Amino acid sequence: MGEHYFAERPGAASRRRAVDLVLPDLHLRLETDRGMFSPDRVDAGTRILLETVPAPPPTGDLLDLGCGYGPIALTMARRSPQASVWGVDVNRRAIELAEANASASGLDNVRFSLVDETDPGLRFAAIWSNPPIRIGKPALHDLLLAWLPRLVPGGLAHLVVQKHLGSDSLQRWLNDQGFPTERIASRSAYRILQVSARADARTEGHAR
Repeated sequence: MGEHYFAERPGAASRRRAVDLVLPDLHLRLETDRGMFSPDRVDAGTRILLETVPAPPPTGDLLDLGCGYGPIALTMARRSPQASVWGVDVNRRAIELAEANASASGLDNVRFSLVDETDPGLRFAAIWSNPPIRIGKPALHDLLLAWLPRLVPGGLAHLVVQKHLGSDSLQRWLNDQGFPTERIASRSAYRILQVSARADARTEGHAR
């Protein structure tokens, strides 16, 4: 794979370009760069998620987990202008570009930050994510266990995962962890998993 896009400070020389995200309800032109996830086009999984996921809550705090240069977070912000959208990532270069893309798109209800610099008191009405499967199963599980408990009671997460990268086993694992999970859509070998907050969501929620 070369250098992983989940490095905090990518070593790849910068080479910026622009990509278009065109959905039935919006068109965003996004600046990208080397050293981050899918810099040459909006990833197919991300596009499928955004085309199939139910509308985000109109208000509250919403999260894009692993935001990259921002296509999911900016879509949430455009679709729910009265909500507060948060995008988090480990990649500083991606965070900087996501902020620039939000400004260029005229979206002032979205904020981006590094994972470790995000307010631990935030709780989310919705989480959307194209999770970084390639960080490996233990690290992925740790990531999800740090953020899914921060769903408010009744909150939902929607994850897009390729079948051959373990969507079915991830669904089983999430259920085993107490997060009711079901597949709500399937297209081109991608699965959209809907994850409900744990029954004990009122007492859970601190990042680990």
